[in-house]
Amino acid sequence: MKPLDIYHLFPIQIARAEGSWLFTPEGDKYLDLYGGHAVISVGHGHPHYKQKIRDQLDRIGFYSNSVMIREQHELAEKLGALSGYPDYSLFLSNSGAEANENALKAASFVTGRRKVLAVNGSFHGRTSAAVEATDDHALSAPMNQHQNVTFTPINDLLSLASYLKRKEYAAFIIEGIQGVAGINIPDPEYLKAAEEMCRETGTVFIIDEVQSGYGRTGKFFAHQHAGVKGDIITVAKGMGNGFPVAGTLFYPSLELKKGQLGTTFGGNHLACAAALAVLDIIEQEKLIDHAAFIGNYFKQELSNVEGIKSIKGQGLMTGIELPGNGKAVREALLHKHRIFTGNSSNKDILRILPALNVGKEHIDIFLKSLKHELIPTLQTL
Repeated sequence: MKPLDIYHLFPIQIARAEGSWLFTPEGDKYLDLYGGHAVISVGHGHPHYKQKIRDQLDRIGFYSNSVMIREQHELAEKLGALSGYPDYSLFLSNSGAEANENALKAASFVTGRRKVLAVNGSFHGRTSAAVEATDDHALSAPMNQHQNVTFTPINDLLSLASYLKRKEYAAFIIEGIQGVAGINIPDPEYLKAAEEMCRETGTVFIIDEVQSGYGRTGKFFAHQHAGVKGDIITVAKGMGNGFPVAGTLFYPSLELKKGQLGTTFGGNHLACAAALAVLDIIEQEKLIDHAAFIGNYFKQELSNVEGIKSIKGQGLMTGIELPGNGKAVREALLHKHRIFTGNSSNKDILRILPALNVGKEHIDIFLKSLKHELIPTLQTL
């Protein structure tokens, strides 16, 4: 047997990692400014993270949700305090797709409605309801195409209002910042209006913070820049720093019956230890403030680089739009300069998603390499 040949793979093997650096078996060193899709939030191999997992494993690594798990209560309390949502309830699962699947399912349970309103360019996961709410039909198998999801343009209030006033949608779901689509930020006015319209029409307001949450934007959640609150908020990628853990946060008035949601592995002892370690590090090292500071420095320095079409994002969720040469620059950064970056559905946008404790020195290495690759482009213009 061999792994299913389903991924487009770089011809690079990573044997170990430390901080913001990746190392091959041969000892080649790569700068990680992508974190495996924004997953590495507190750096590779953080001592506190490793110790917390070791200590938990010495006690118990797993038991199912058929027993009381004290670590779930500790995680919920700490997440509520740091995120500013202490009155919400937390349901734990394993991935962003599961978090969104549970959010959509819960909204349908609560409202009795079956339709969902999503945003053009959205990405919410690859499972049944989540993939139907994802605006990429190539990912949706025939069995997922139930015609229950409608898509509306981002930041188009007239379109949003025309759909929501029908009072037939269980939920309106939107990312705090669209990642896969190319770091698109919802206008604050749009989010505020969406929050109000959802309340008026009995629609559950779901904010997907799977990629944009956990301090990445300089606030715990990206939507907090707009001063809104979701009825349901989903989190995952940065939550466990590589350990599979995700969460769905529910507003107190959303009441679910026992048995309507469930999971075998979600919220196990070891997953909670990983998630608690991440929150400890974010709090103790003030990484949300650090993400805002480094993000501002990065954006300011990028504004002085010739050959960039636009700079998008907040904090350490950055999109760099290049004039028609994004794929070539990304490949050069990886293979010539040994720097991992990400792409998006717009191949000319580089996604930069480093650990929240990335240093200025790492950003400067990237800036120097980017300038080196853009010089030939400028010379041909």
